[in-house]
Amino acid sequence: MREVLAQAAFRLFLERGFEQTTVDDIVARAGVGRRSFFRYFPSKEDAVFPDHERCLAEMTEFLAAADDGDPVGAVSDAARIVLRMYAANPEFSVQRYRLTREVPGLRTYELSVVRRYEQTLAGHLRSRFGEDGDGALRAEVIAASVVAAHNNGLRLWLRSGGEGDPEAAVDRALALVREAWGRPAASAAPAAPEVSAVPAVPLAVSGDGDGGVVVMVARRGAPMWRVVQQIEAAVGEN
Repeated sequence: MREVLAQAAFRLFLERGFEQTTVDDIVARAGVGRRSFFRYFPSKEDAVFPDHERCLAEMTEFLAAADDGDPVGAVSDAARIVLRMYAANPEFSVQRYRLTREVPGLRTYELSVVRRYEQTLAGHLRSRFGEDGDGALRAEVIAASVVAAHNNGLRLWLRSGGEGDPEAAVDRALALVREAWGRPAASAAPAAPEVSAVPAVPLAVSGDGDGGVVVMVARRGAPMWRVVQQIEAAVGEN
């Protein structure tokens, strides 16, 4: 029944327009009563996104069983669950994308859905990095990066009309996130030189003039945002 209602609603949205379609129109097309509609969908907007609740539940289940050793990889793989949901029905996904571009209210609703995915990813990362301080900040930044990377690749595919392999662009974007934030395996590279000899050296930047080299000396464990801030300041000064 949920699928029947969603299909009836979407056909009407395409035929008449979202704003011009009422719940009464939808239930009449589906051949059911209003009570049946509201049993499955709280609003018209929910009927445009009938698969996201299931997808969110699948993502939550996937993360609960994920390996603790690679949290960035886990949330990147979790994002691919959303991609597969879109790719399973390209025609519907492309039509929905075009509809949300035309209806501001649907765009706002879609953003709220995206935010729920992001919060789910961030929650998983906080459970690995910690709920306070830099751990919580790192979780929020990585989750936002994963969502942005996923959506960039997905929208390229949707704007193409659903042509080609949607995973290629998304995988490329997510690889950048993992490169920036992932931790390499212990055997992937030789151990870095011990830097405990300068544990108290504060953040500092120096350069050798225009076009020269900027050198950063940072305390081990310094937050990435602070390092970037200092580099930006040095480049600006130079």
